[in-house]
Amino acid sequence: MRQPASLLQGLERAGILAVLRAPSAEHAVRAVDALVAGGVLGIEITYSTPDAADAIAEAARRHGDAIYLGAGTVLTAAQAQEAVEAGATFLVSPGTDEVVVAAMRGTGAATFAGALTPSEVMAALRIGVDAVKIFPASLGGPAYLKALRGPFPDVAFMPTGGVSVANISDWLAAGAVAVGAGSELCSPDAMAAGRWDDIEATAREFAAAYQSASSDRP
Repeated sequence: MRQPASLLQGLERAGILAVLRAPSAEHAVRAVDALVAGGVLGIEITYSTPDAADAIAEAARRHGDAIYLGAGTVLTAAQAQEAVEAGATFLVSPGTDEVVVAAMRGTGAATFAGALTPSEVMAALRIGVDAVKIFPASLGGPAYLKALRGPFPDVAFMPTGGVSVANISDWLAAGAVAVGAGSELCSPDAMAAGRWDDIEATAREFAAAYQSASSDRP
């Protein structure tokens, strides 16, 4: 039986989900190693990464329960099933499609679906997501998330897009449960060039910023 509260615990503990759009499965796995070394333990390997399921399986093998591992850009029921079989414990779709979300929920994994407007948030809640991914969050910024919290005070929101070291504290103050960080945290250029030390260093900055912002929460 699904237990939504417990499914969110991993997200809340991780705080930051690194959204990886890597040029290959091998690059994705090396990036995961660097992120973990830097203290970022929430990992979302997107299906825009070639052979994403292979990358998920290898990341799960290397790091096990030490990380919170999932699949992003899930667009089909087949991808949802494949990702969970590979070791994903959460699934993220960029939008809210009833068929895809139902398939994601059916795997037993934590399910996060993308939404931006109040109507889209209501649709996501109606079909039973565990958290709402505000995407692209850069369009409205923390002020927009704070406004959404008015009619939706009990919804677990995870803004993705436009999250940086400089504004993590603003997102948390606006009511985010966690944040998703893509190119600001792990850029495609750094992955392609194999700059793993740079990725690790950036991860340390993000982790420190999140820890500092979390300590200021009421």
